[in-house]
Amino acid sequence: MVRRAVLSDLPAILSIYESGRLFMHSHGNPHQWIGGYPQESILKKDIADKDLYVLEDGAVYGVFLMTEKPEPTYARIHGRFLTPSPYLTLHRVCGDGIHRGILKEAVAFANQRFLPIRIDTHIDNLPMQRAVLAQGFRFCGVIHLQNGDARLAYERKARV
Repeated sequence: MVRRAVLSDLPAILSIYESGRLFMHSHGNPHQWIGGYPQESILKKDIADKDLYVLEDGAVYGVFLMTEKPEPTYARIHGRFLTPSPYLTLHRVCGDGIHRGILKEAVAFANQRFLPIRIDTHIDNLPMQRAVLAQGFRFCGVIHLQNGDARLAYERKARV
């Protein structure tokens, strides 16, 4: 089941993101989600904005951000997105390390909005790159975060 996150989910969400950081570090990606990112303050804002979602089956096992707001870092891309606005953005897709297919579930949920979906990931995040391509996304180019770090950007056309 997918639902909007609430403040009482924060302990589970923080634990899931810690598992994600450990997974990335042990799989050749020590540079993404550093310094405890995403911090609790960010997650509280995401919950208040109604953009943070959890996956649960009695307990929360996955989390992702989904928004229809334009992603500022997608305004400039070295490459080209497949479609113009509007689109959905998925960020910070993460699971507890036990359940598989978190991205697949997030994409299935996002498809209910009948909009193109965009996502980006770190160049060293090979497992996510494989998962994104397996979900039908196409590589569109490189975007840069506000701090200048590069990310690989993907888009999947709307399913109608």
